[in-house]
Amino acid sequence: MTRKQATEMSICFDSYPENEQFARMVVTAFLMDLNPTMDELADVKTAVSEAVTNAIIHGYEDCVGQVVLTCRKCGGEITIRVCDQGKGIADVEKAREPFFTTRPEAERSGMGFSFMEVFMDELHITSTEGQGTCVEMRKQLHLQERE
Repeated sequence: MTRKQATEMSICFDSYPENEQFARMVVTAFLMDLNPTMDELADVKTAVSEAVTNAIIHGYEDCVGQVVLTCRKCGGEITIRVCDQGKGIADVEKAREPFFTTRPEAERSGMGFSFMEVFMDELHITSTEGQGTCVEMRKQLHLQERE
């Protein structure tokens, strides 16, 4: 495979909290052939963790549903989508504000989207109440030659 070819993978998993770690491991394994720096890998893992946690905690607040994680790499650019068919977000712009949370009783910090924005180059959120949310994140990795 040349580095210009696009490769994509997608997995679907139940919205159990322990699957957040599973999602991080899957993304890490998928990106390893790009030889990311430790900082790049930490950034991506943090963003994935926040997106998956949001789907689990907020999307499927009172039930178990499916989370779909899709990763695409082309050259050094990666695109990660985390989608659910949960309750959706009433006001996406409000939800993007730092410290905004709909679950203060659950000790949520309200920083999930802020972390995703900081650690990735682009963040796009689409959501419809009662139908779910999709978070798409992009990051350009600095390709390194393997020694």
